[in-house]
Amino acid sequence: MPARVHAVVVARSGHTATAQLTRTLEALRAQTLPPAAVTVVVAGNAASVRGLPGIGRIVEGIIEARTSTTFAEAVALAQPRVSPGSAVWLLAQDTVPEPEALQLLAGALERSPSAAISAPKLVRDDDEREIVSLGVSMSTLGRTVELAAHELDQGQHDATEDALGADVRGMLVRGEAPTVLRPDPALGGADEGLDLGVRARLGGARVVLVPQARIAVTSDGPAALPKRVAARAWVTRRAQLHRRLAYAPAALVPLHWLSLLPLALWRSITHLVGKRPAEVAPEWGAAIAAMLNIGGLVRARRAIREFHTASWSSIAPLRVSRTQLRQRLDDGHGSERGAVSELHFFGGGGAWAVLAALVVSIACFTKLLAWPALGGGALLPMRQTIGALWADATWGLRGLGEDLVGPADPFAAVLAVLGTLWPGAPSFALILLWLGALPLAVLGGWFAATRVTDRAGLRILGGVLWALAPTFLTALVQGRPAAVILHLLLPWVFHTAAVAHRSWGAAGAASVLTAGALACAPSLAPAFVLLCAVALVIALVSGRVRGAVRVIWLLIPSVALFAPLIWWQLRHGEPWALLADPGAIRPLGQAGADAAGRTLLATGFPSPDRAGWEWFAAAFSPWTPLLVAPVAVLALAAALSPRWRAGYALLLVAFSGLATSVLAVGVVVSFWQGAGVPLWPGTGLSLAWLGVVGAALVTLDTIVAVPRVRTVAAATAGLALAVVALPSFLAVHTAHTALGNGPESTLPALVAAQADGDADRGTLVVTPLNDGSLAVELVWGPSATLGAQTTMLSTATRHPDDGLAENAVDLISARDFDASAALAERGVGFVLLARTVGEQDRARSMREAAITAVDQRTGFVKAGETERGMLWRIEGDVAPRGELTAAQEATSRLVSTLQIIVVLAAVLLSIPTRASRRAARSRSRIVGRAAEEPMVLPRRRDRAGLGEEHEELVSDAGEHPPEDVQRTEPRPPGPEAESSSAAPAPGDEHQDTQHDAREASHHGADATQEGHR
Repeated sequence: MPARVHAVVVARSGHTATAQLTRTLEALRAQTLPPAAVTVVVAGNAASVRGLPGIGRIVEGIIEARTSTTFAEAVALAQPRVSPGSAVWLLAQDTVPEPEALQLLAGALERSPSAAISAPKLVRDDDEREIVSLGVSMSTLGRTVELAAHELDQGQHDATEDALGADVRGMLVRGEAPTVLRPDPALGGADEGLDLGVRARLGGARVVLVPQARIAVTSDGPAALPKRVAARAWVTRRAQLHRRLAYAPAALVPLHWLSLLPLALWRSITHLVGKRPAEVAPEWGAAIAAMLNIGGLVRARRAIREFHTASWSSIAPLRVSRTQLRQRLDDGHGSERGAVSELHFFGGGGAWAVLAALVVSIACFTKLLAWPALGGGALLPMRQTIGALWADATWGLRGLGEDLVGPADPFAAVLAVLGTLWPGAPSFALILLWLGALPLAVLGGWFAATRVTDRAGLRILGGVLWALAPTFLTALVQGRPAAVILHLLLPWVFHTAAVAHRSWGAAGAASVLTAGALACAPSLAPAFVLLCAVALVIALVSGRVRGAVRVIWLLIPSVALFAPLIWWQLRHGEPWALLADPGAIRPLGQAGADAAGRTLLATGFPSPDRAGWEWFAAAFSPWTPLLVAPVAVLALAAALSPRWRAGYALLLVAFSGLATSVLAVGVVVSFWQGAGVPLWPGTGLSLAWLGVVGAALVTLDTIVAVPRVRTVAAATAGLALAVVALPSFLAVHTAHTALGNGPESTLPALVAAQADGDADRGTLVVTPLNDGSLAVELVWGPSATLGAQTTMLSTATRHPDDGLAENAVDLISARDFDASAALAERGVGFVLLARTVGEQDRARSMREAAITAVDQRTGFVKAGETERGMLWRIEGDVAPRGELTAAQEATSRLVSTLQIIVVLAAVLLSIPTRASRRAARSRSRIVGRAAEEPMVLPRRRDRAGLGEEHEELVSDAGEHPPEDVQRTEPRPPGPEAESSSAAPAPGDEHQDTQHDAREASHHGADATQEGHR
């Protein structure tokens, strides 16, 4: 047994730390084998420690260090006070050893001459039945692995003796061991015990575990890892990288050093996929710190070299293999354990509803199958290549206007994604969008309904009601691509955003979908900000800080995409232009800004034709709002239902959308051919309809006492809305639609053929208007495309002073100048004199006079009359279009890089993992379920659950706690466990135990059902 033991106790300053230190010192006095000397190192002001009663009888010395001193640095400060040959007992202010701890540790060293270090079993200070740490190892790549931690102590590890390392708290280092067996300050506060074990093994010694020696510890001591996720990730990763460089062969150290930054990039991606965004910044910080800590690395390698007598092969048997690591991270339950609310998409009839909607869609839009492209309304052709589609989505030269350089509308990125889905012919993707709009709407509505109800019939009703929304059908008939895409995205935004506070996976998906929705309808930005602010306040009031951070993330990708456009519009004094509708701007008919128009919006119809009833049955048209009334009444009743909280939340969504629609109607921020085009109020109505349908489902879901009332009410609402949709379903076949067989180019075939693939060739399109003015547009390439449209031009109140408009006016006037040379210098190769829609006598006479004027000019070769108008080709050499300057190229790269980083981070967060799926399925999909509310579970014999007689009720108050209560399962530490997207941090949410929902249904549903009825 060692003749002398010197205890080194590291403490912080402060009242709490002093109280903990007092307990530790009393435990040292109570040891059956008391230490010969005790040195206290205080990180901070040591006055409170010196003032402890009787401190001089226990402590031989007190050392005061700076506040930021780490545990390893503190031990190094106390080393000069340790007598030669004395064993060193490493303790902290919060380590309270049991009376026989030191005697057991010292006895282990006496019995094991080869052991240089003995380590105790660490248990929780407030619950000694839980093991905090007993033995540490590392993987083949150097990752720290706890051998026994955060599990109930039942003596199952008391026979364990050999380990690669252990927690540094409570370690007893043999007196004969050299001073290099001291904690390495360069580790930065983590893995000190593991590093000491590795050094001991390399020196021919070993670490022996003494499970009978127990020391109680807390989680906030100076030797404990930080509680905050980011700080913990920083210290652990920094220590791991330092050990990797210190242990590597000398020849490989430069290679490891150079790989730190690329490795940080790769691990950042894995952190995002693993739903650990808080560890991304620490990853880069740790890599940079390891690269700069050259002095600490040199000292660590020198210390290992001085004590190195054994080979690295002696460590290999004690490492954790990849298979063993995978087994430790797998709790053996797969993804089925604790499934509380299954989807039942196929068994519950959701798939059949989508298939039925596909049949209806093909029947309604049969003509589209024969069209190569979709035209009419606000539809235009798409770019012919994927590269061109994405070029329109980046900062740079725009596809319209002369040398117009600036940010792209975020809607261009949405179109690029859509066109990429059909790369052979991106324009055909619009036809597929229209054909799949109805089934996709049913699918989105069905999934959104899973957040409101678990009744299969009501989920189908939610999908049907969403697909039959009057604003959605109007957008389809009028040819509004942005409104159609928005309506398809909104239910998915709701589906993910409703649980964004639970997990990073849902928050990442919701942020991407929110960015897409706002790109389609920027006018919804105030409503989205309001709803996010309400969710943020609720999360903060509930004490869910992590949930609040996830809610804030919802708008970050949107801000990244809109930031360049916001900067542009503010710089040009057009802040209201940020609300402009994206895409092609066309006056397609919508509700007026008067009282009658706003009343029409309140009934759910965005246009005066009331979803086609004006032409279908004009006499019945004023009464069509009555068909929407059943859904509205059910929605309002949600405020009085047992789930009134969810009802009020959904009614807030409905109110924010309706307010957006009412305020937007009549607001003019965009222009087409000199005339103002008001904002489309249908986007606000889509958001309002989302809240209305959700609130109606809440009401129907809580009608438990009278099931037949629910059936009748649901059938009435669905059938009434189906009647409303009838004219829209017949619009294409009766030619009451703006849709048409779209051309592959908006320019004449000659222009499209010669400019195919040549974006440097411009076409000047001049259109005489009925008021005597001219509309001038410069189109680059073979066609004006949907992705090339930009709100920078459509919202401009002042024409850019580039001289192009003057050239166009002079071209058709009697002014004598070399028009062909002037236009050729600007890159214009063709001039098209187009007809305006509804051409009147004044515009016709202007067009005829313009034809005569251009024919008399030299340098213009008349190509003849085309479907688009009269066309001329300019003779001679046409100058290429100007390119970006070096500064503009740098700006483009910077903007694109930053946007890609943010969006990619959101996409990586949204990728599901096995752990995130398991965690999500262990919690109720329904948001806002009351504790006393019953849960509906389908019987095994009828998983569809479509009939009332096949539904079973299980009380949440009995078998299932509320949806915010999470299952607590023993789970070993590791990245997969930490990446569980639904697992709250300790103290973030209350945790309890849930039973498997299917097991509860099998054993207790029959009796519970009888009790409810």
